[in-house]
Amino acid sequence: YEKVIGIPMTQYTPDFAELKTKTAALAIGSTHTLQFFGGESVAQPAQNRSVIIEFMVEDVDADYERLAEYLQPYLVQKPTTMPWGNKSLLFRDPEGNLVNLFTPISQEAVTRFEDKK
Repeated sequence: YEKVIGIPMTQYTPDFAELKTKTAALAIGSTHTLQFFGGESVAQPAQNRSVIIEFMVEDVDADYERLAEYLQPYLVQKPTTMPWGNKSLLFRDPEGNLVNLFTPISQEAVTRFEDKK
């Protein structure tokens, strides 16, 4: 995530790190952290097929060029303009989670995200 988003993670313990953006935080913990949330049945690696982790980026095409070789084994979709006005790059992280880097490109999409930048 550090390489993809370009923001360093903060490693609080050997088992827990966080990547903070202006509007969100992505927390990543080892399986050892599950005990704090009710045990191993709370989360299981590589089981997610219903959530997309999304990051709005300044220029998804430039990010794709920068990351193309690195993302190749995980790539789901090269930058594509979606019907709702975002250009999206989709890949899976090593756990199988779907990750979307997107840039609003239609006027409607740009307006929708103006206060989020």
